[in-house]
Amino acid sequence: MKTEINPKETSRAEAFSMWMSSPVPMVTLVKTFDVGRLVKVSRRTGMKFTMLMCWCMGKAASSIEEFFLLPEDGRLFRYDRLAINIVVQNVKGGINLCDVPYSDDIEQFNADYLELTSQAAKTCKSTALDDYMILGTSALPQTELDCIVNQYSGRYNNPFLAWGRYRKGWLKTTLPVILQFHHAQMDGGHAVRFLQRLQEEIKNINIK
Repeated sequence: MKTEINPKETSRAEAFSMWMSSPVPMVTLVKTFDVGRLVKVSRRTGMKFTMLMCWCMGKAASSIEEFFLLPEDGRLFRYDRLAINIVVQNVKGGINLCDVPYSDDIEQFNADYLELTSQAAKTCKSTALDDYMILGTSALPQTELDCIVNQYSGRYNNPFLAWGRYRKGWLKTTLPVILQFHHAQMDGGHAVRFLQRLQEEIKNINIK
């Protein structure tokens, strides 16, 4: 559910007053992750690497209150559930977007991910979950990337993560990931805590 809240009655009061009207309100952080565990799980279970990344991101975000807040049109909203936005290549060669509801149950998330992304690819239609806080993602596994920068206009204020192809090394497999967020939504400390938890989720993922 989406609920409007008074920014002055939240911990984001000062940040909201400073950054809501900023012409460049977005902040971007880049962190390189050890994703060797996810690669092994993907190969062993047949689950897609991108799906596993998205689930870990949802898991990490679900434990941080600021990820349920969205500054929009001069107002602040709070959500009570999360979804992951996926960019899908459709059968016509274009792209569509689909929102996959986050679930702590990875089997359920995987089933929803496969069904919704397949549907978007076949129908060439985007789908949206209006009552969910959306965590945007974009995976470009065709090549290795050091960084990706999304819109900086403040038009799309949801937190956004993007990555390219993971890199195989002698001792570990790594993946640079960018996190972009609106400064009225959270501070750097919140974002860093999320990135640390994301690495923990990746390393500790356990699927039978």
